Amino acid sequence: MNLSFRQLLCWITLPLLVLDQVSKWWIVLEFPEPGYGFRTIELTSWFQIIRVHNQGVAFGMGNGTAWAPIVFFFVPIIALFGIRHFWKKGIFVHPTSRIAVSLLLAGIFGNFTDRLLQGFQLQRVANESFWTRLSEGYVVDFISVWLPGFEKIMPSSGGWWPTFNVADSCICLAAALLFLSGFFEEKKAA
Repeated sequence: MNLSFRQLLCWITLPLLVLDQVSKWWIVLEFPEPGYGFRTIELTSWFQIIRVHNQGVAFGMGNGTAWAPIVFFFVPIIALFGIRHFWKKGIFVHPTSRIAVSLLLAGIFGNFTDRLLQGFQLQRVANESFWTRLSEGYVVDFISVWLPGFEKIMPSSGGWWPTFNVADSCICLAAALLFLSGFFEEKKAA
């Protein structure tokens, strides 16, 4: 199975990007902005939906800092250029790595779109300048899962994994697939 770049974009990246954005906009429209109320939908005792703003990166690192919105605005752009470069060099030849790249693109575009648009939806900066609202961009996280034993690793978590979204899931799955595809390439080379 050797899918073209366009096929991967149409069949994997685009549908996941749409799912990511639709789910995030539903959260933004249905849940109050942090600081203006609180809402949780508890689906089970270990799975809930909650609105969280993340200006940082994984696990909220960099949240609330002045540098995070700037750095994490440019990191996805650099990543996209890197992916394009490596694709053209033929690095992603195994089908698993190609699927991983399409998932990675869905995740990058999904979270980058948030950083570009979501700051303009915030009530607290509604009357601020364009640049202030752009700098307030954040990623909408909403999936909250309790994991048994996680509180032993991170006692302050109460066992709750850091809140995430569809784009984050795509990025994590892409990382796992890229790792696995490295083994496939080594096996093929041997």
